[in-house]
Amino acid sequence: MQLTVWTYEGPPHVGAMRVATGMDGLHYVLHAPQGDTYADLLFTMIERRDKRPPVTYTTFSARDLGGDTAELFKNAAKDAYDRFKPEAMIVGASCTGSLIQDDPGGLARSLGLPIPVITVDLPAYQRKENWGAAETFYQLVRALAGPSAPAPGKRRPERSTGVRPTCNLLGPTALGFRHRDDIIEITALLAKLGIDVNVTAPMTATPADIARLGEADFNVVLYPEVAAQAASWLQRSFGQPFTKTVPIGVSATRQFIEEVAVLAGIDPAAVLKASASRLPWYSRSVDSTYLTGKRVFIFGDASHAVAAARVASDELGFKVVGLGTYSREFARDIRAAAELYGVEPLITDDYLEVEAKVQELQPELVLGTQMERHIAKRFGIPCAVISAPVHVQDFPARYAPQMGFEGSNVIFDTWVHPLMMGLEEHLLAMFKDDFEFKDGAQPSHLGAGHAVPQKQPAPETTIENVISVPAAIWAADAENELKKIPFFVRGKARRNTERFANENGVATITIETLYDAKAHYAR
Repeated sequence: MQLTVWTYEGPPHVGAMRVATGMDGLHYVLHAPQGDTYADLLFTMIERRDKRPPVTYTTFSARDLGGDTAELFKNAAKDAYDRFKPEAMIVGASCTGSLIQDDPGGLARSLGLPIPVITVDLPAYQRKENWGAAETFYQLVRALAGPSAPAPGKRRPERSTGVRPTCNLLGPTALGFRHRDDIIEITALLAKLGIDVNVTAPMTATPADIARLGEADFNVVLYPEVAAQAASWLQRSFGQPFTKTVPIGVSATRQFIEEVAVLAGIDPAAVLKASASRLPWYSRSVDSTYLTGKRVFIFGDASHAVAAARVASDELGFKVVGLGTYSREFARDIRAAAELYGVEPLITDDYLEVEAKVQELQPELVLGTQMERHIAKRFGIPCAVISAPVHVQDFPARYAPQMGFEGSNVIFDTWVHPLMMGLEEHLLAMFKDDFEFKDGAQPSHLGAGHAVPQKQPAPETTIENVISVPAAIWAADAENELKKIPFFVRGKARRNTERFANENGVATITIETLYDAKAHYAR
């Protein structure tokens, strides 16, 4: 365990809560002390859900540790069944609850409840949230769909002629990044192909739906971090193949359509021909030519990070200068992708390491989680969120998928607009001496409430700070020329020029020095 201000993932029982909260008819009884109920806020405040998660806490306190905490759990489980009448129940312990070793699974089974009770034994101090979600979903699938699995060695019956192929959508959960809208987008895309969705799980599914997962012809794995383990088990047990392509970006969506068509035995030509996304043309249009070659740093869960790197490099013409993930279970995928772009992979769950890497690379755009949004804001770098963990603004009221062709349109707007706002600032700086502008003009997207930044007087040179003062000084015309450089690379241009001047013994930086330095570092 590591004490930290920010964390990319919560403990594994939060992952179990994401699965339970996304489903209907499932209740989670969690053996946990007072204080662990904080997780409710993740769903009601951040995700804006209109009801609290289906979770009952035992909420034992310090004085209960001298008594019978096992009986406390049994009472909580029985009361939860009597009150909520769920179709199935999962039971487990939080980080602190696991230390008293009360065996929630055995205690719940001893009650003889007339519903399936699934034990979710999550190693709280070795694993984290995404793993907890994947393990919970896997245990649910095994327990509820397992009884209908065919005997080992028995071949799956062929689909009858004239019957539309069916699939399951696996992976979406509560608190997932744009999962709600991704389901709608991919369901509509599959319908155009003539494929029906049998079950979407965990989100929107009931325990009865989980039990009939085996009826589908194949599985679509939307989020491997949650669904890969369950999909592998379904393939072994029911002979259901599953997709490997995550349909984020135009090229990945087309590849996904082709992959699904093979699994369903259909012709995708008409759908591929009719596919429509504005991203390809927008990324080639005149204003977007300005964006070509922009240096981008990407960090998030492995699936979204790999997909973002592909879109950034292949579809928008950005240059990937950094790529990483906090998902250690999927580190191999990130390393393989990083090798394609010639960058060093960053596998860490320490946001301070990510911050140091952003500071070192000085990218022109950061694509990451809510934490990278804060990091980029501190450094004055444009940024966009591409992955959980996210905050309330990343659960918009509007339709905003990440997957499919419409998801590609959303991605273009989300990623490019921060850079275009940077262009606006650059143009204001260039034309501030025009009679129509004034020196204190602020970029419109910052709003009228922002005060005009005041120039700070140069610090007095003293013995204490003399070592930080550059040897070269800037001529006025060189300073004016420097202001014409876009703000998000201006700091790097200044540092490079000063380093060039100091290394070459230049006492006064002129316009010529500025362009000599540019030529030197462009080699």
